Amino acid sequence: MIGLALSVGAMVGGGWWCLRRLAQARRLLDTPTSKIRSAAQGYAEFYGVLQSQPGSVIVAPLSGKPCLWWRFKIEEYQDDDKKRSWRALESGSCESWLLLDDGTGHCLINPRGAEVRPSTREVWQGHLRHPRGPASSGWLGLLGSGKRYRYTEERLHAGQPLYAIGDFRSSGGGRQGLDLSTAQGAVIREWKGDFAGLLQRFDSDNNGQLDQQEWGRVRLAAQLEAEDRHRQQSQRPAQHQLGQPREAAPFILSCAGEDELARQFYWQAAGGAVLCLAGALAAAWLLG
Repeated sequence: MIGLALSVGAMVGGGWWCLRRLAQARRLLDTPTSKIRSAAQGYAEFYGVLQSQPGSVIVAPLSGKPCLWWRFKIEEYQDDDKKRSWRALESGSCESWLLLDDGTGHCLINPRGAEVRPSTREVWQGHLRHPRGPASSGWLGLLGSGKRYRYTEERLHAGQPLYAIGDFRSSGGGRQGLDLSTAQGAVIREWKGDFAGLLQRFDSDNNGQLDQQEWGRVRLAAQLEAEDRHRQQSQRPAQHQLGQPREAAPFILSCAGEDELARQFYWQAAGGAVLCLAGALAAAWLLG
């Protein structure tokens, strides 16, 4: 029964992974590359170069090197009578926004929820739980504790090329239309949060309530306020952002291009298919 359960799990998991990677590869290849300045709102892909943001200083936690984004993992070496292995102790990633420049404009990228594939990856070992740079060697290395640690750090740096695909949104620059009823309702809800102030402005008979005529003035004032806010926002410079899609679509930030990513996904899909087939054959053999 245990063998059958493992076989069925391998068959289902391999099939799911195969179909998922195939769908993601097709989605990457079917999505046209856009320019930030003229991209349509919604799911989009871009090629550009990472730029540093003024006033933003980010330092990788293990190596201490300046960068734009980092991800790390710390493992401890375990050597007992039964097995020797590396056990994960800590891991984490940076959530600072990235700035992409494609020559036509700039786009801020929120990396939360993204599959990030950096080109810079360093792996080294040492005797300290939390290193600050590469581990010391020679006599200095022997002075550390008897434990061995392995550190893995991945980074994104300014000037590196980046392929990005995700949900694209813009604000300002006159690009957003005005949904007057929704904007008016938002203003009224905001005013209701300070109901005393609302009464002070629109309760003309001072009875502590707003009658139908007074509510009409509230709605008219909220409409004018919504239009004025939209006018002010449209006069601001356009701001572009890329984030995680709401639908089940790939959200990828990679220093490798679209074709290389699709090729990797196809190979991973093939591995999932092999695992699915092996699980099916094992299940059939056990049932037989």
